[in-house]
Amino acid sequence: MPLPRRDLDVTHKQFVPWVRSQLPHAQDVRVSEFGGSGTTGFSNDTLLFDLAWREDGREHSESLVLRIEPAGLRVFPEYDLGLQYGIMQALADTDVPVPRMLWREKDTAILGNPFYVMERVEGRIPDDNPPYHTAGWMTEIAPEERASIWWSGVENLARIHRLDWRALAVLPVPPAGKTPLAMQLDYYERYIAWSGFTEGGRFPLAKTGLDWLRRHQPREREPVGLCWGDSRLGNMIFRDGRCVAVLDWEMATLGNPAQDVAWWLFFDEHHSAGVGAPRLSGLPGREETIARYREWSGIDPQHLDYYDLFACFRFTAILGRIGQQLKQHGVLPPESDFEVNNTSSKMLEARLARVGD
Repeated sequence: MPLPRRDLDVTHKQFVPWVRSQLPHAQDVRVSEFGGSGTTGFSNDTLLFDLAWREDGREHSESLVLRIEPAGLRVFPEYDLGLQYGIMQALADTDVPVPRMLWREKDTAILGNPFYVMERVEGRIPDDNPPYHTAGWMTEIAPEERASIWWSGVENLARIHRLDWRALAVLPVPPAGKTPLAMQLDYYERYIAWSGFTEGGRFPLAKTGLDWLRRHQPREREPVGLCWGDSRLGNMIFRDGRCVAVLDWEMATLGNPAQDVAWWLFFDEHHSAGVGAPRLSGLPGREETIARYREWSGIDPQHLDYYDLFACFRFTAILGRIGQQLKQHGVLPPESDFEVNNTSSKMLEARLARVGD
């Protein structure tokens, strides 16, 4: 069974009248054919298009992105496209670069799922598949440009964490007596149950990791900030060595900003040592990165070892869920054990062995 794919011709026919309704004073509205992936189920469907129209005797044109909530297969049990839209809309007046948000549609009758339209930001994104340490344009540029890209990413991570999350007012606040971390651990307990990993001890490593995280939660009061959630180079657009857009806020949450720093460092390790590849020259190391982040954010990231294991646990659960779907739809063979035996699960097993009980 192949992965479900969106029919781009049908989607285009459904989408064009809706776009015209958003430009009531425009004439000769033209929407180009879609570019981008039509595959559904792992994240948003992301379709690229050009929009042109005439208004008040002048020609206008924009390059835009249509992001549609996934249908059918899902990485996450719940998916709040409106929250992502609201976060980026709220960030428009800050120093965190995000695409300009144009329109959001909740009505599922238009394209089958909620969607939004945003500005297309030109630039390049470091590769996740294959990881940027092993192939792609990051391997072809000078070490000095790699360093510039890394530091620009860290600078924007610091900018996110300097924001007043109360003033943004876009994320739900945990109820009294519940910490943001406890809320997240509860979520991931539901997540591994939803994925079927707790049935019959099918994936004991996931339960072992979660149990360790519950036992070793920091006891003192932790700082709370806006956490990007999926903080990594692969969710940023770069141009001339600078970050020009921070993307993909589907995992955004309130929490200790240290968890974003740990996720950033973990993902770089996953994309290098985790896949058996040396780090690219020019990319700064862990301690230098933490020191510069501390200087730029004004935050001393505490409990990074804890949040490193939390990052590894979360990605193991997510990668396991993706593996399930790849096997279900024939991308992986039936005998594959990728959902319980992959790069991240190996890293989690090693971390748990190192920290002990």
